[in-house]
Amino acid sequence: MAYRFILRPWITEKTQGLMSENKYVFKLRLKTTKSQVKSAVEKLYNVEVDKINIVNIPQKKRRFGRVIGKKSAIKKAIVTLKKGHKIEIFE
Repeated sequence: MAYRFILRPWITEKTQGLMSENKYVFKLRLKTTKSQVKSAVEKLYNVEVDKINIVNIPQKKRRFGRVIGKKSAIKKAIVTLKKGHKIEIFE
């Protein structure tokens, strides 16, 4: 059930820097809530979550020549773990 909410880890240069602060970023489904993210991360990675921040990036219009397209909306979760906990996949 936990795998339904978290689509994948979000890995960029900025998120690599956040890992030193014990923060990990995940891409989510648009309808996912903080409590669902917390339970999913705790089950999947066997860690304790301290805090969760959600970032909603809205859908945007993009132009490709004459064609007007859309860039999909994105939802990200910045998960802060309690001290002493790490997610080994990111190392």
